[in-house]
Amino acid sequence: MTDSNPAPTAPASAPSPVPAYDGPRRILSGIQASGALHLGNYLGALKRFTQLQDTGAPCFLFVADLHAITVWQDPALLTAQTREIAAAYLASGLDPAKSVIFPQSAVRAHTELAWMFNCVARLGWLDRMTQFKEKSGKHKERSSVGLYTYPVLQAADILLYKATEVPTGEDQKQHLELTRDIAAKFNNDFGVPGFFPLPDPLTQGPAPRVMSLRDGAAKMSKSDPSDASRINLTDDADTIVAKIRKAKTDPGNLPEDVDGLNDRPEAKNLVTIYAALADETKEQVLREWGGKGFGQFKPALAELAVASMAPVTAEMRRLMADTAEIDKVLKDGAERASTIADPVVAEVKKIIGFWGG
Repeated sequence: MTDSNPAPTAPASAPSPVPAYDGPRRILSGIQASGALHLGNYLGALKRFTQLQDTGAPCFLFVADLHAITVWQDPALLTAQTREIAAAYLASGLDPAKSVIFPQSAVRAHTELAWMFNCVARLGWLDRMTQFKEKSGKHKERSSVGLYTYPVLQAADILLYKATEVPTGEDQKQHLELTRDIAAKFNNDFGVPGFFPLPDPLTQGPAPRVMSLRDGAAKMSKSDPSDASRINLTDDADTIVAKIRKAKTDPGNLPEDVDGLNDRPEAKNLVTIYAALADETKEQVLREWGGKGFGQFKPALAELAVASMAPVTAEMRRLMADTAEIDKVLKDGAERASTIADPVVAEVKKIIGFWGG
């Protein structure tokens, strides 16, 4: 005989929320040690780094020399490039007392954690990375394994310091998503919820996207074979003036409003550079220069660029003339970084179950 009025079934309990990371706020970024730094690096990264170091969160800023060797680098040149990037950090206003500045390869925990993350990440995740497809081209079988697994090392760079925020350009957003996936999978697989943070992209308003002086549709790049395509941080005043004077433009005058820059990539690029150097909006620039020709605008842009870059260039040259100061900053920074990184790796090893002696 059945009960015509069965007792109500208790509702299924909702799953408990996964504990979030509750550690300190930390910011991390790096620049690859390959090729000369240029105006795009200064406006898009270095200038922003100097603002971040005063936000109250520790900043870890490294020279990505391990990433650089995913493609062939001349050993002697790699050393010089590492020092040059450190000099650019310092010349741009970064203070070693506020920011930890170090070479990636000098902190061995980066490669240790990267190997462990290689065993957490999945091939399908890496197969979706568009940067590898772009850099390897049609002959990916000739590319280094390092170029393929580069995003896993990048995840280790970030999570090694349990960084909560990463200044991220459009071309690195996919890699940051991979970092979040690796962190979440590690936390879940080993039953350590909240151990690694899921880092967020850090934005400080729209970063200027600086394009080539020879092609407004291509990003300014240190790998461009034409030196005239970029303003290097080590260019002297005469060189800067000459490059801006020869920068590609179109026949028209500057428009009265920002919409008028649509379909005019070279004009848009020069206005963007002016705005970033002057700490103005493009609207403000066009209120002053709209309707005027490039014959008037380019000299003003050149004067502004020289005034903005001259102190950075002078300080870089001073530092590079005697690298003892740079080397001390890098050595001290590596030691400070290791005091944070080594305990994290030790804890990860314990979590995974490695023999600890």
